Amino acid sequence: MSKKLFIKTWGCQMNVYDSARMADVLAPLGYRPVEEPEGADMVILNTCHIREKASEKVFSDLGRLRGLKDRKAAEGDGRMIVAVAGCVAQAEGEEILARMPHVDMVFGPQNYHTLPEMVARVTRAAGSVLNTDFPAESKFDFLPEEEGAQGVAAFLAVQEGCDKFCTFCVVPYTRGAEFSRPAAQVLAEARRMVAAGTAEITLLGQNVNAWHGDGPDGSSWGLGRLIRELAEIDGLARIRYTTSHPRDMDEDLIRAHAEVPQLMPYLHLPVQSGSDRILAAMNRKHTADDYRRVIDRLRAAKPDLALSGDFIVGFPGETDADFAETLRLVTDVGYAQAYTFKYSPRPGTPASVDGGQLSEEVKGARLEALQQLIAAQQIAFNQGFVGRTVPVLFDRRGKQDGQLLGRSPWMQSVYVQGNDRLFGRMVEVRIDAAYSNSLTGAVVTGEWTSGAPYTGSAPHSGNTHTGNQGIEVEALA
Repeated sequence: MSKKLFIKTWGCQMNVYDSARMADVLAPLGYRPVEEPEGADMVILNTCHIREKASEKVFSDLGRLRGLKDRKAAEGDGRMIVAVAGCVAQAEGEEILARMPHVDMVFGPQNYHTLPEMVARVTRAAGSVLNTDFPAESKFDFLPEEEGAQGVAAFLAVQEGCDKFCTFCVVPYTRGAEFSRPAAQVLAEARRMVAAGTAEITLLGQNVNAWHGDGPDGSSWGLGRLIRELAEIDGLARIRYTTSHPRDMDEDLIRAHAEVPQLMPYLHLPVQSGSDRILAAMNRKHTADDYRRVIDRLRAAKPDLALSGDFIVGFPGETDADFAETLRLVTDVGYAQAYTFKYSPRPGTPASVDGGQLSEEVKGARLEALQQLIAAQQIAFNQGFVGRTVPVLFDRRGKQDGQLLGRSPWMQSVYVQGNDRLFGRMVEVRIDAAYSNSLTGAVVTGEWTSGAPYTGSAPHSGNTHTGNQGIEVEALA
């Protein structure tokens, strides 16, 4: 008998991947995904601890779910199992169960492979299950094969956890130590994805370029070697990876940007601040000039590379001079996109107890100034594509009738009016108009064959393109 499963996902791309794999784990128990929580037999809130007041949003949703759970029971429609997963669950599991007794399961991001056991325990007994210990085994060794197609463009987790311990970040405490999946396991999953119709794979990790997996030949591979092997899979047209750390950008990975056509000319490389003093306080273990040198090496290898970054403004103790250094770095480097945040204390992190907390007014003013700089340069970058023809992989349908949405090699959203037969295909699009966060155009004659990489180049390079996108998915590091 089929059961209804609703999963709500907050946060980073890793959470999106985890939610899909939770559905795979539960499929043998008869659970099938649905779009709404009403009437569901199980609801999982897969949470993120990055955003300010993240736990309050979770408790708010849990309050609404109590009513749905009670209604389902009163109507004699069986029991709704309510679960909280992800980083808020890992950090605040005991408090969740204390405040919300109708919650049946709370488990961290390393434990969802044990969902069948947790469901059995909850079903047999009236109590709740708390599972936030870090297991000795890797969850990836116990996950089933994917249920059906993952999508034209899909995520593949290759690395998890973090050993960097930035003073503002909870990831080492919620995701654990850095772990790299073996290369053979990653390659096998990628082949299954491509066989099911995936044309673009984004490799995921909290520090994805720290990936060092055991190769089939017994040696240790780096991410550059893995990308080269993935590029040999017939039908895999595009490869991306996120999120990277400047300290883990080695020469082989940089060369891969020059030598692997399937590796897209777009890189998310967070820096967080342009001030060496603030970078030291953040425990980033690199300077602003270290970061600039990494960018120089990348652009020497791939001149049309589009860059994305993360910036935190208003970190404890940040002065006007420190913030000016951040603006200078943005101007020097140039970003096709950037994710910008006001600093907010994360419980349990060293920076949260720093005595130099700044006012919300100061943080807000600095965020606005940074976003204005980034937005002006992003629109200029996008306008440089008007009149050009670029390859676009259409992986979504737009909100308007007959509208398709895809991505350029440089990660721009591209909208066209087109026939549904183009869905899942990569075709040439002439760009007619540019906006701050997207491009629009028209399909022209010609279609990329399956597995063929992009060709062409960005209209600008160097320090002429920056950007900012307001999206709900968070950067990872």
